[in-house]
Amino acid sequence: MSLNTRLLFALLGFPLLVYAMMSVLLMIQSETAQRDALKQRLQDAGELLAPSFQVAMAEANSERLERLSRQLLDHHGLNAVSLFDEQGNRLLVLGRSTKLSPRLSPPLSTQVEEDDTIWRLLVPLSSAQFDIRRNGTGWLEAEVNTHPLTLERYKLLASLSLGGMLLGLLLFLGAFAISRYISRPIEEANQALYRLSRGDYRLYLTPARPSELNQLAVHVNSLTEHFQQSQRDMQTQIEQATSELQESMETIEEQNIKLDLAHRSALRANAVKSEFLANMSHEIRTPLNGIIGFCRLLGRSTLDNRQKEWLEHVHRACNNLLMLVNDVLDFSKLEANRLTLEEVDIDIVPLLDEVIGLHAPEAQRKRLHLVTMVYDDVPTPLSGDPLRIHQVLSNLIGNALKFTHEGEVIVRVMLDNQEGQHVVLRISISDTGIGLSEEHQQQLFSAFSQAEPSHSRQFGGSGLGLTICRQLIERMGGEISVESELGQGTTFSFTLPLLANQSGERLPELNLESPLIRLYEPHIPTRHALEYLLERWGAIPMVFSAKGEEDLLILGLEQEEFEAAKRHEWQQLIEQAGCPALILANTTSFDLPPWELPHGGEMLCKPFTRVQLATTLRHLLQPVQKKLTPPQARALKPPIASAIHILIVDDNASNRELLKAMLETEQIRITLASSGQEALAFALNHTADIVLMDIRMPGMDGVQTSQALRRISNRWSRCPIVAVTAHALSNERQQWLAAGLDDVLIKPIDETQLQQLLQRFLDITAYLPASTQATSQESSLSSPTSEALPAVDLALGTRLAGGKKHLAYEQLIRLIDNLDETEKEIHAAYARKDVEALLDWVHGLNGASRYCGAPELALLVETLETRLRTSGLSHVESLLEALYSAMARLRTQRSMLARGANAQE
Repeated sequence: MSLNTRLLFALLGFPLLVYAMMSVLLMIQSETAQRDALKQRLQDAGELLAPSFQVAMAEANSERLERLSRQLLDHHGLNAVSLFDEQGNRLLVLGRSTKLSPRLSPPLSTQVEEDDTIWRLLVPLSSAQFDIRRNGTGWLEAEVNTHPLTLERYKLLASLSLGGMLLGLLLFLGAFAISRYISRPIEEANQALYRLSRGDYRLYLTPARPSELNQLAVHVNSLTEHFQQSQRDMQTQIEQATSELQESMETIEEQNIKLDLAHRSALRANAVKSEFLANMSHEIRTPLNGIIGFCRLLGRSTLDNRQKEWLEHVHRACNNLLMLVNDVLDFSKLEANRLTLEEVDIDIVPLLDEVIGLHAPEAQRKRLHLVTMVYDDVPTPLSGDPLRIHQVLSNLIGNALKFTHEGEVIVRVMLDNQEGQHVVLRISISDTGIGLSEEHQQQLFSAFSQAEPSHSRQFGGSGLGLTICRQLIERMGGEISVESELGQGTTFSFTLPLLANQSGERLPELNLESPLIRLYEPHIPTRHALEYLLERWGAIPMVFSAKGEEDLLILGLEQEEFEAAKRHEWQQLIEQAGCPALILANTTSFDLPPWELPHGGEMLCKPFTRVQLATTLRHLLQPVQKKLTPPQARALKPPIASAIHILIVDDNASNRELLKAMLETEQIRITLASSGQEALAFALNHTADIVLMDIRMPGMDGVQTSQALRRISNRWSRCPIVAVTAHALSNERQQWLAAGLDDVLIKPIDETQLQQLLQRFLDITAYLPASTQATSQESSLSSPTSEALPAVDLALGTRLAGGKKHLAYEQLIRLIDNLDETEKEIHAAYARKDVEALLDWVHGLNGASRYCGAPELALLVETLETRLRTSGLSHVESLLEALYSAMARLRTQRSMLARGANAQE
């Protein structure tokens, strides 16, 4: 509040407040006096005229009563005068009375009844003293209006208000003059100080009359002179400093030019390095994919045990080298800030199961316990980047298995925090490996570094994995930490912020009707996980020492317990149990000895997934199997009414027919579609239990068709769709899974792959036709004349065709008949330098050759497709020439294959 305002309030407000209080007191006193005077006047008039009224009433003189009443009415400003006898009868009324309810008894004395606007005067009248014979009483009632009092009050209020306004005006003029006299010098001083703060030192204040204000003006003028002098001194110093700074700037400018040149040179070197890493990674992966392809095809040929062992070593070395190249490429992308994250729906349990499945062979080889625990409060689905989460989990679990020689590796996924749609998961990977010292923990996440220099030679790896994990987790908004003690194991933990737009509580994978399950599992974490899952699914787990009428026996056995003596004891226990048995073996499927399960049962190799365990329990605890003998249970097949419906979408007719021949049984119905549009037309009126989808098709490709199917209805949105393709790079596989497909199968697909596929997605065991061995006659047709791969291998073709010899002949003949058109289109596409068209035709040929016994053509076309996808048209001319030669050699076999096909018929 300013000084002027305060002065105005002080000089104006206080007198007006005193005046207002006095006015209020005056109005209250005046109103009280007027009311008392009116009341007294009424009482005096009534008492004065009462005797005259009493005499008139005694004499019953109505004229006199009327004259007296009119005298009272006219001379005293009354509204009405009424006379009542002793019975309350109204004798006389003059004026306008407002009384509604008459009084029934006379008043005892003269009194005035006060109302809001009407006062009533009541006067008792007695005639006893005048006429003894007519003794009686009556009373006089007079009404008066109090509006004159209210009018007088308003007049007084108006007079006082007018006086207050005049007083306020006079006070305001006086206060304004006084405040201006006092505040004007202060405002001038304030303005002078403001101009001084802005650098204007030319203003001088004139002295004022009051001594205090005069001293203020003198001091402000002194401050102005001081600032002027300081400005002159500072200007001199600035000129001197500017001269010195000019010399320094010239020197710094020369240094900046040199630094800029060095910075540009460093940027060019970094760009060259990043480009070199990317190019080298692609160039190295190209021959690596070719080598891996050769290893796969070589593995299909006839090899002795020693050659298979050498081939496994080559394949493992190629995979390790490919992993190293991928790490270098990812590190280069992160360093160049060119890595993008996706936001798609993911389920952490299947994602973790997929990672565990990739590392299961290593855990089985080292006989380690690999256990996963996903807590039930983790919601699903969540939104994130499944490829990068998969990469982080795979790297951390791989490291844990690499540096652990005995014991366990446990993966825990729990809910750390949830606020609305924002969820933070905490994932930890604990092992019982060699551990880390505090010094090694500090440098663990640095690039190209490992705990010990010898670790890269002993365990392998480039030292980039943890660096990439840290950067990926930080890109996703999380943090990673490590806790370890040398020789006591290591625990890696990281937080993972995700979105939960439409997530909910995870539903149980299985609902059982309280079966009793006797459990033996020496590994404590695995036993606790099994007991919790069994209870969650509705089963009642029993300790192994308890004996009762159990419905299922679960045995967790180590490799040592498969020896003859111990295995005999377990075999006796299984025979005496009288119920199905489930053996959970901590070893590979190749090392499992034959077990006799007289009451039914199955065997699972650790680590197993939730879906595998739930499917196995559902199969073993089916009520229909409990009532049948084991031979009857094994011979049981699902009825025709509950047939499985499979939709196959592929633009290649031979691929469609082969898949149909491999899958179609009495329990499986097949529908074929040659394009995405045809599949959509079918889906509008029908449904399927699973879809096998070719990826590369003209018009709508497999990904677009799958997304369109998902949008048709809720049933189709939940239908499993599996990509079936002849070629897929690792990044393409992840892109397809992120786009909504459920799995990816690489051609050629054998019966085992199809069996696992149907069991995984439909929880059934399909009755696929068994493979048959190729005859010596077929093998003689395919025996190569040199060490190179043969043009035709009918034994391989028969195996790929599900053991159907006639189908193997038909596939080869159909392939040969289409070679002319394919070669013509490949020629034309290469001549136009049309990479997309060339890739489409090569991919189609690759898919067709995957189901045929043409190993030479299959190897060449797979290598060519890999080269096209990684390097484009460069360095493919030699491969094309080799491909044309392989086509020519395959054409020469057509007549022989036709005779063989006729013989089969």
